[in-house]
Amino acid sequence: MVTVIVRELSVDEFPLVEALWVHYHGQKTDRTTDRIIGAFVDEDLAAVARCRRHPDGLEVDGVYASEEHRGEGLARMVMEELLKNFGDQVLYLHSTLVLVRFYGSLGFVAIPEDELPPTIKERLAFCFGEMKGCGVAPMRRIP
Repeated sequence: MVTVIVRELSVDEFPLVEALWVHYHGQKTDRTTDRIIGAFVDEDLAAVARCRRHPDGLEVDGVYASEEHRGEGLARMVMEELLKNFGDQVLYLHSTLVLVRFYGSLGFVAIPEDELPPTIKERLAFCFGEMKGCGVAPMRRIP
């Protein structure tokens, strides 16, 4: 029988997240700004979602499930737990176009780029004001 536990990780567990993210753009954690929700399958970290505090808002990113656990609903589980913890605040994210529907099912709606807080928007400044052309849709979730 498979056991799945979804919970917020302690900062001491952040190296586990970075080991998982090696396969996801080599993301890094920041102990001063990040809160991370993880799904453990039989005690192994299999999926994560990050909520990062910026000076002007909260950004959700780093949602990732390991290859061997894709399609098991773990991304939804970590996002639902993230929303339990932070859903009482406005949340922003940069969704890939193929995942807009997934995030929409969690209450996020697509917004124009100019509605993103500046420090969240600047993360994708390389898109030069054309996030859709980069395959990205800015989204927001209001409590």
